[in-house]
Amino acid sequence: MSQPRMFSKRAFRALMIGIGYGICGWDASIGWAKTDLERGQAVAAQVCAACHQNDGRGASGVAPKLAAQHAQYLYKQLTDYKTKPNETAPERSSTVMAGFAAALSDQDMQNVAAYFAAQPALTAFAHHPEEVALGRKIWRRGIPERGVPACAACHGATGAGIPVQYPRLAGQWQDDTIEQLKAFQSGARHNHPAMQAIAKRLLEPEIRAVADYIAGLR
Repeated sequence: MSQPRMFSKRAFRALMIGIGYGICGWDASIGWAKTDLERGQAVAAQVCAACHQNDGRGASGVAPKLAAQHAQYLYKQLTDYKTKPNETAPERSSTVMAGFAAALSDQDMQNVAAYFAAQPALTAFAHHPEEVALGRKIWRRGIPERGVPACAACHGATGAGIPVQYPRLAGQWQDDTIEQLKAFQSGARHNHPAMQAIAKRLLEPEIRAVADYIAGLR
């Protein structure tokens, strides 16, 4: 991977302003209907359980953890897998997830998002102690000289996220965090411009380190 170009102070300030306004985050203007957790559980069992399991624990190398994730974030990701009117492609690409999302009504997506959000948080563990120090540094301080803000600025000191705007990351599988950051880098995932810009300024060892640190957050 080539060395990222330096951010100018002006570009870095613009990026931080964009993050502060929640670029591509939850749109508060979208209505959130009353949810039915029983129906959400049924949708999870019928549609999601094969990969994410009934309680949203997922499986390392297969699917991310969804348990205790913010409902609005989950709902937004499901809508991003669908091709919207006047668009030729969805904001988030996945042949598998596009098929599942297409089969769900808007109410079903809200129900299943609320169901997974209501499940107990699950933990993982850091597997590479030698990388934790670097991961902690990036999480808490970022890499200012390259325009990488602290992860904690948006996702919280403990990785609990900020409801409505930023997802919970604490305890997520390392391989999923790595996969998502690389997808932002390549443009395969393009439903969050701020994260695309940030990911492109991370080197591969830094991605591995921060993913390992995230897995161990409680």
